[in-house]
Amino acid sequence: MTSNIIERLQWRYACKKFDPSKILSEEKLNILKESFNLTATSYGLQPLKMIVIGNTEIKKKLVPLTMQQKQVQDASHVLVFCIETKLTAKYIENYFDRVEEIRNTPRAILQPFETFLVDDFSEKSSASIDAWMEKQAYLAMGNILTVCALEGIDACPIEGFEPEGYDSLLGLNALGLKSVLVLPIGYRSDDDMFANFKKVRRGIDEVIINL
Repeated sequence: MTSNIIERLQWRYACKKFDPSKILSEEKLNILKESFNLTATSYGLQPLKMIVIGNTEIKKKLVPLTMQQKQVQDASHVLVFCIETKLTAKYIENYFDRVEEIRNTPRAILQPFETFLVDDFSEKSSASIDAWMEKQAYLAMGNILTVCALEGIDACPIEGFEPEGYDSLLGLNALGLKSVLVLPIGYRSDDDMFANFKKVRRGIDEVIINL
């Protein structure tokens, strides 16, 4: 299994040309949705949501908002990783409500940590909270990229897009969300020359330090 994981990661690349005729099955989409929900996040707070776009017209409208990158039009689906516009005390309290309900943990045991988080975030600036939430989005995308590779799904992580344009087009402001990252997913076109390029990476001995 270990060698298979490495093989799948070798197979993965940032897909430059998708085959628009190949559509992900609901089964594959559900695996990605579950994987997103199971992604590790700091404190387990999950200050994220993922928009799954399969609508052809919406995908076309995303192209000029994504530096004319056709991947968002031709991919089977486009995943948009979003963060909350605000992380309120109520949001944190709701998390501990879930912990109490799912784990049947007495609130008295949870209260000290809950109070700590509420107080800690209340002292942080909006900019620092946004930066923290964006890090969680990158964690989620990294996880999804690995799952895509294991499932034989092509993907292309994108930072080069207009967040405000996406937010407006997708109505994210009304949902209390802001877009952070974009990930077209689907299946590579047979004539995408980048699929056969050798990976360019530093050697293991250059990136790993054993102590």
